[in-house]
Amino acid sequence: MQDKDENLEIPFIDETLPHQINAPSFKGTGIKMEAPFTNIHNVVIGDSLYASENSPLENWSVNTDPEIMAGEQWIHPTNDIGWNTEENRELLEEKRNPQAAPFMHPTHDTGKDVD
Repeated sequence: MQDKDENLEIPFIDETLPHQINAPSFKGTGIKMEAPFTNIHNVVIGDSLYASENSPLENWSVNTDPEIMAGEQWIHPTNDIGWNTEENRELLEEKRNPQAAPFMHPTHDTGKDVD
């Protein structure tokens, strides 16, 4: 169903998609960014270019069955617009370990009795 293509350009840097303003960071979540793949219709999925000359969307006609665009072969596990939703960003935040280190003393509660 999916072919890994070593020649495809990887659109992420340091577990982020910097070209997408609302894309979450996967860093520290345990979820590894995945490279783009070519699906069974020879369309590249996950390259962030959103157009492929082989895509049914680029070759649509009255004879095109919309069902051809359904299914998992059209969804990239980490470079999908669905990750930009608030709900899915929250799912990633829940997987991330708290980053309190620079503001916490390792053995003393420096916030005790300050208010």
